[in-house]
Amino acid sequence: MSGVFDAYASYYDLLYQDKDYNAEATFVHNLLAKHGVPARGCLLELGCGTGKHADCFARLGYTILGVDMSPGMVTAANARKTADVAKQLQFEVGDVRDVRLDQLFDAVISLFHVASYQITNADLMAMFKTAATHLKPGGVILVDCWYGPAVLTDRPVVRVKRMSNATVEILRIAEPVMYPNENRVDVNYTVQVKQKEGGRLIELAEKHSIRYLFSPEVELMLELAGFSKVNRHGWMTENTTGFDSWTATFVGVKSS
Repeated sequence: MSGVFDAYASYYDLLYQDKDYNAEATFVHNLLAKHGVPARGCLLELGCGTGKHADCFARLGYTILGVDMSPGMVTAANARKTADVAKQLQFEVGDVRDVRLDQLFDAVISLFHVASYQITNADLMAMFKTAATHLKPGGVILVDCWYGPAVLTDRPVVRVKRMSNATVEILRIAEPVMYPNENRVDVNYTVQVKQKEGGRLIELAEKHSIRYLFSPEVELMLELAGFSKVNRHGWMTENTTGFDSWTATFVGVKSS
């Protein structure tokens, strides 16, 4: 999987330049605060990508260690550091299923559907155990994922996205294939990257296998991993999830 995201890293930020990372970090910050996480606490981010969320959390006062299995993503995250928050940020290459760090955290967060990339029960359980291993007693896990009831209500369709900056133009076509007995969607991406100067065209093909999850299985796995008091919200809202909640947010507290 890391190879897919290494190729992705070079144009990831351009594709998601319209994503409101500050608003998302504020939403997560408010949920963490309601579950007792200190305002200037220490966070572990599983699947940190290029570090945009981490940068926002640092500016909210947190110290954060981000882990990602893609060396390209980690390189981009380290390059993003600025002097005013650099001491609060650390990024390392590691697999969310088995990374082990000699440190305990106030909260473990995992955003932008990293949990949904754990397409087997063993993978997802391993990720939750990683979180539990790195949390202080009473620490908090917060993850988001594709939410099954909404995915099945409003099924994935072919999508085309065009983005550009000063140097490149990108065309991305996403073609989903659903596997209902596995609760999985394979999103097949065709990506064309055109250099504005010289017109050089590169075409890439990627497959992202993404699992949609349901509340009973997530709550059971979190309980088995050592969490209690699991709460569920729609993404960017504190309302309960429903058929229109494509992204669900789960918050659990580590048992003492």
